[in-house]
Amino acid sequence: MLYLGGITLTLFLVFILLSKKDKSSADKLLTLWLFLTGVHLFFFYVRNTQQHLHFPHLLGIEISMPLLHGPFLFLYTSTLTNQQQSWKINLLHFLPYALSLLSLIPFFRLSSQQKIYVYQNEGVGFKLLMTIFLFAFIISGILYSILSLLKLSKHRKNIADQFSFTEKINLLWLRNLTLGLSLIWLIVIFGDDKHVFTAVVGYVFFIGYFGINQLGIFTNKPPSLSGTTNQPLSAPQITQEESKALQAPADSKVKYQKSGLDSEKQKAIHQQLTQLMLDQKLFKVPGLTLRDLAQKLDVQPNILSQVINTEEQKNFYDYINHQRIEEFKQLIKIPENQKFTLLALALECGFNSKTSFNRNFKKVTGISPAEYVKQQRITLQ
Repeated sequence: MLYLGGITLTLFLVFILLSKKDKSSADKLLTLWLFLTGVHLFFFYVRNTQQHLHFPHLLGIEISMPLLHGPFLFLYTSTLTNQQQSWKINLLHFLPYALSLLSLIPFFRLSSQQKIYVYQNEGVGFKLLMTIFLFAFIISGILYSILSLLKLSKHRKNIADQFSFTEKINLLWLRNLTLGLSLIWLIVIFGDDKHVFTAVVGYVFFIGYFGINQLGIFTNKPPSLSGTTNQPLSAPQITQEESKALQAPADSKVKYQKSGLDSEKQKAIHQQLTQLMLDQKLFKVPGLTLRDLAQKLDVQPNILSQVINTEEQKNFYDYINHQRIEEFKQLIKIPENQKFTLLALALECGFNSKTSFNRNFKKVTGISPAEYVKQQRITLQ
């Protein structure tokens, strides 16, 4: 019943994704991956219940399917983080799967009775090939798990360089998804098929729940800086233009070029940035991005990033959140502000959440906000 439930759940998730409006490339990739996972589960269920004896012409189709899951995880991760390559290169990831199918041609050419005999006798006549497949499955799983984690690591660096918030765009759930697949490969090594596919059922639930609810971070337009600057907003979604900026080189038509940014220009931009922060306190915008700030200064985002990295010795994320922490320190000292909670003041300074505030405050000061208030002998009303 567990496996049948997993198959039903997979098909339901595929239906939900197919009915989703404005599907992204990641959604389409996830839909195909879930469908193939459901097919894989179905073949295991049929074999586990001995029903494969009634459908011998289908035997062997599922043998190579473990070679699909690693590439799908990697391509899904690449698509969500806007690090995908051309479709021709992507197809190369499925070459091992294609080669494995070719190596199974001798099995596919067997009669139905011969196929059943091979299955009933633990792969007799193909044991060497099955051993090779097992090693290929393990290598593929480990390799693509590592490659996916590297993609996520690069993504985290990109968002720190481009955004002043990480809530909903850090894809921690996708990291856990990758680690979950790694765990399944460990079960492949040390467990049996029942343990493996039991883990797959749980994995399907995890994929479906988080995949369907994942933020479409490369689709919608973020709020403008012309709006209210000191009201807490939810984390905005990222535009296609911004997502491309994570990878794209500087435009030759902009005011400054990275290659031509001398020390004098760099310091001039830094002075403008410092003055802008003092005058307009743009760090109070919860969804502030590097692109927004660069537009205010009339410079290319990569130029501004270079200025912040060099002059402040920080990435954009740390720079903005440092500004927010300093603003909080000033606000908490004003008596009339001491009737508010720490969180209310943190939201006023531009933070999106209590977790983000506490994490960044301790990173900057080495102590928690509550410890800082106590240290400063401030009493909240």
